Amino acid sequence: MSAKLTGTSQAKESEELKNYSLTLETPIGLLKITANDKAIIAIKPIEVEKNRLLSEDANELVKKCTQELKEYLAGQRTNFDLPLAPKGTDFQEQVWQTLQKIPYGETRTYGEVAQMMGKPKAARAIGMANHTNPILILIPCHRVIGVNGSLTGYAAGIENKKYLLELEKSKEKVKYNNIFL
Repeated sequence: MSAKLTGTSQAKESEELKNYSLTLETPIGLLKITANDKAIIAIKPIEVEKNRLLSEDANELVKKCTQELKEYLAGQRTNFDLPLAPKGTDFQEQVWQTLQKIPYGETRTYGEVAQMMGKPKAARAIGMANHTNPILILIPCHRVIGVNGSLTGYAAGIENKKYLLELEKSKEKVKYNNIFL
């Protein structure tokens, strides 16, 4: 089962719920996972100054997301089983739902995503929605590439996009945090 968007009404409702977060150290840098009691609302890269303590308050959903991300990064998970509630326009949410249909280990161009959505002339708008994706990895915007196969922008950096794509194509277990998961 894949992670599922819970819908626009849930995203709007999530503004009123308490948020919980945790920072996870990963091979692609620090990722801040944020959720409320109902869904994951963000996974974003962060930079932290040395010796600065992070304030963290993780609920069970954040802990489950952390475990699933660790499994993914160790090459042991290809799908996520978490409710998602990213905040965006109706069009952005449609794009993010479509991105979740790109299979693990595969890529699509912006034009192919536009075709998948039935909006063949919307490739640039899809690129903008891809750029604003608030839930990295679970909504796999890293699987979208340029028409010529080039790696285009990624919020966590092009090298990290390349890392994730190579991870997904690899069939071997990956050592993560000094353990094999």
